[in-house]
Amino acid sequence: MKKKVLQFLGNTVVKYLVNVLCKTLKITEVNKKNIDNLGNRNYVLAFWHGTMLLPWYLFRNKNLTAIVSKSKDGNILTKLLQMWNYNVQRGSSSKAGKEVLQKLIENALQNKSIAITPDGPRGPEKEMKAGAVIIAKKANVPLILVGIAFKKKKILNSWDKFQVPHLFTKAYAVYSEPILINKNLSYEETDKKIKEIEKELNNLQNQAEQYC
Repeated sequence: MKKKVLQFLGNTVVKYLVNVLCKTLKITEVNKKNIDNLGNRNYVLAFWHGTMLLPWYLFRNKNLTAIVSKSKDGNILTKLLQMWNYNVQRGSSSKAGKEVLQKLIENALQNKSIAITPDGPRGPEKEMKAGAVIIAKKANVPLILVGIAFKKKKILNSWDKFQVPHLFTKAYAVYSEPILINKNLSYEETDKKIKEIEKELNNLQNQAEQYC
């Protein structure tokens, strides 16, 4: 009974509490023009799993497609993202990864933007998997990276060191320039590009944290 009650609270109450929390944040977006200048062009947005709360909130109600794991925690996140009008695809790199990746590529080819945590759902923390780069490459759409930081936060004891901002704290999002991935890159060249983009996202994360 206790387990059922906790699951009910997670699937119903948590999403509203998170929504209220995010509305209290004092948010500064750095280089937001890099997305605004894309106009109606779709893109792939990538941010680390541990900082995902703010970018999910910032891009609510924009008809983005998101990938969420099939775990119980993923059920809670799915409820939240559906409330924020995301098109949620369930899966991960470890479970039905190829099928989910193909669905995301198809979404991108249909002029839909994609939001993805490239180190999820199991990590290692801040190490980029191929998904975000492959989608951008196959669909020929720009990749936008975003580093996130909170002035005051609680860091959870999880693999991703998940960050929960305090109420009314300052929050920062730092965007990259649009990154275009050459669709003719070889496997080896693509792997090298993934490492370069991982480094750039970590640099953006450091930049964001410097504002705090």
